[in-house]
Amino acid sequence: MTAMIIDGLVVSNRIKNSLKNEISGLVTQGVIPCLATILIGSDPPSLVYINNKQKAANSIGIRTLDFRFDADISQTKLIRLIEKLNLDSTVHGILIQLPLPDHLDKYNVINMVDPRKDVDGLTFINSGLLLNNKTNLIPCTPLGIMELFRNYKIQLDGANVLIVNRSNLVGKPLASLLLSKNSTVTISHSHTKNLKFFSQNADIIVTAVGNRDSFVLTDDMVTNGATIIDVGTNRVDGKLCGDVDFEKVKEKARYITPVPGGVGPMTICMLLRNTVEASKAYAK
Repeated sequence: MTAMIIDGLVVSNRIKNSLKNEISGLVTQGVIPCLATILIGSDPPSLVYINNKQKAANSIGIRTLDFRFDADISQTKLIRLIEKLNLDSTVHGILIQLPLPDHLDKYNVINMVDPRKDVDGLTFINSGLLLNNKTNLIPCTPLGIMELFRNYKIQLDGANVLIVNRSNLVGKPLASLLLSKNSTVTISHSHTKNLKFFSQNADIIVTAVGNRDSFVLTDDMVTNGATIIDVGTNRVDGKLCGDVDFEKVKEKARYITPVPGGVGPMTICMLLRNTVEASKAYAK
């Protein structure tokens, strides 16, 4: 068996074309979807991510506002900007690029964002609504993974799913989304004992560790016919790769995402979808 490659670029391009049509309809109603991004400091990966998000938004007709500050910005100044953007009816989505410098209170800053403009889905209000299946603004990476499952018609009802991640960005929200589809979900992490036991009994494995020195998903950890979703990003000898030993695992899996070209494009695509979704409240 050689796995079918789950192509996030193809799926994301299809969704972006659909979003273009939605944006055209919103423009006729007097609304131009607008995303404000906030970048603190000069972390190289964050610079790349924010530039990619801006470019992707502009490419489908979403207006962008780009705010960049030195790493020593005060929390008071940052919160003042967020409050200003909250009150601006022409701004529909607010994204704060993470991680933030240590002197800033991440949770305080994130929760200053109006939940209706929280296109990352990270405020306490949207996190709580997600647990009750009541929010439209869902963290982008988990939402993108669910779209890949839907597009490739991967069976979730009754599936045993292992998530190797317990973060608020990926593991926890993804677990909620999978539970709503009647999957049986196990979350593992750095303190999990006998991880191989769980991985060998999983129909679907989602891994988002991002540190190949501490974790690699190898072929002996995977059952035949499993679906493998690789969210990890690592640099090995200057080459971008994920958490999975791709060449060997693909010979056992039924479906597998590559890195790059798998989950990454879907994360940005779902940010665009959330921005369009948030802007609909302002349509006439």
